[in-house]
Amino acid sequence: MVGQRVVVRRLLRGVAGPSGGPAFTDLLGTCVAWEADHCLIRPDRAPADDAPVRIELGDLVSGKPVPPRTPPRLRVGVREAELRTASLWPDLERVPLGEWQLRHEPRPVGRARKRANSCLAIGDPGRSVHDALEAVIAFYTARGRDPLLHVEAGSDVESAVLTAGWRRLPHGEAQLRLAGIAQVRRALGRRRADVELEVRDTLASASIGTGCDPTAEAQARLDGDWLGLFGLTVDPGHRRRGLGGDVVAELLDWGTQQGALTAWLHVETDNPTGLAFWDSLGLTPHHVVRYYAPPEAASSGFSSGR
Repeated sequence: MVGQRVVVRRLLRGVAGPSGGPAFTDLLGTCVAWEADHCLIRPDRAPADDAPVRIELGDLVSGKPVPPRTPPRLRVGVREAELRTASLWPDLERVPLGEWQLRHEPRPVGRARKRANSCLAIGDPGRSVHDALEAVIAFYTARGRDPLLHVEAGSDVESAVLTAGWRRLPHGEAQLRLAGIAQVRRALGRRRADVELEVRDTLASASIGTGCDPTAEAQARLDGDWLGLFGLTVDPGHRRRGLGGDVVAELLDWGTQQGALTAWLHVETDNPTGLAFWDSLGLTPHHVVRYYAPPEAASSGFSSGR
């Protein structure tokens, strides 16, 4: 039991219950000690510096292990988490469609990105799915873009979109991952000091090496106390030397100085190297998103990346 999250029922000595008999109470927390005559339980909601609750074993009525408590940042909704991703494109046109959001990048740098030019179809569109899909097609057609949906994998919306005949794109499926910045920074440990950091308002770029083709680089965008990481690349000839961790650590240090608490990113599910790297830093998968297009639409106008 020690180290496990438990729920226990205990007798309240000297207190009468509603019927006049003994009174009992339940306690949910982590068992931190089990001795010959008592146990110590640290309640879930207790401040970290509070002493655990001591319970005499003779007062225990029942108890059982329960699943670990979900970290607060992982309890954020899928829609709320995905709406944060728009911070990567500050000039994005965003039009509500009920709880859905039509997203359009008027002046993309390079090829148009799917995430910035797709409808975030999570939640209730405020009308029938058929009518919502017609509105999506009209919106993107008017702007010269291929209609595209960004949906949560396994959701009711995905089922409805499939029923409507929309087709899943073979590329672009991605996990959104979250972690506390302090946790990730501890996992990275001490890093090298020759990382160059360039900051423009809420955007930071970290790189190693000089010139137009750095050895390693990554970027981060600040949105309140959330920090989005993206664009991590390491020259193939310099991989497995910890350079990716070095530039990420620099960005996390900058984010911490700006008050950021949570790091997030998208990583495509067909990228085993990227998945393993973020696993090693403790960034936890929150949900998976996929892209859908109408049966007759072509996807050649979009970048295969995010």
